[in-house]
Amino acid sequence: MALPSLVGCNTSAIYGDSAYNPPVYWGRHVVERGETLYSIAWRYGRDYRELGDANNIAPPYRIYPGQVIRLDLRGSRPAGSPNVASSPPPPRKAAKPRPAPKPQPAPKVTRKPDTSVDVSRQTQTVSNINWRWPHVGTVIAKYSTSGKVNKGIDIAGNSGDPVKAAADGSVVYAGNGLLGYGNLIIINHNEHYLSAYAHNRRILVKEGQEVKQGQTIAELGSTGTDGDKLHFEIRRNGNPVDPLPYLPGR
Repeated sequence: MALPSLVGCNTSAIYGDSAYNPPVYWGRHVVERGETLYSIAWRYGRDYRELGDANNIAPPYRIYPGQVIRLDLRGSRPAGSPNVASSPPPPRKAAKPRPAPKPQPAPKVTRKPDTSVDVSRQTQTVSNINWRWPHVGTVIAKYSTSGKVNKGIDIAGNSGDPVKAAADGSVVYAGNGLLGYGNLIIINHNEHYLSAYAHNRRILVKEGQEVKQGQTIAELGSTGTDGDKLHFEIRRNGNPVDPLPYLPGR
């Protein structure tokens, strides 16, 4: 039986549904020019290492246009990522109500933010990563998993404002191929954490480039949305988490 095909991306109807929340474990994705395994895993709510393992793609995870990424396959569960399932879910008709997920422990804070300096320069070490705000604007939409789902936070700003890297890392995606994100940058910080910066007017970094915390990586804009703002996400093992506990207090 042929697998349903997701050529390039899901339909806009799926992305327009605020209740739709990956991970996706069905169908397949045909790689288009400009995509990376990181951006594909981001699109479908998967951990890039698990998705690579499922498709026999080893580090450094190079893929090519026309390559088929099977989403119905599951790779080995990365160490320390309990939210990545290791076996297929039961058929929809036979599914039973799932127990409420256990609350995730608060990120481990190893250092309090330094309140003696300007808030725009404050940092906070959480989960062994030193984080800072990517923009100084006001948070206009918080992380939410119910109602109108928001997988990150939205920060107000003006077109052309500098967007800063929230932590040291490597740029693993810089493009506009993910519906609803506009010009998007994804940074890999370590084997567990990625951050994303969406709706940029202009991208100032390239894939494969190493960036430092506080480095200007983009100009704030309104691509893929209805007004000037920065949409910022942090994902742990492929799963969206609330960025606010990772960022220093204001």
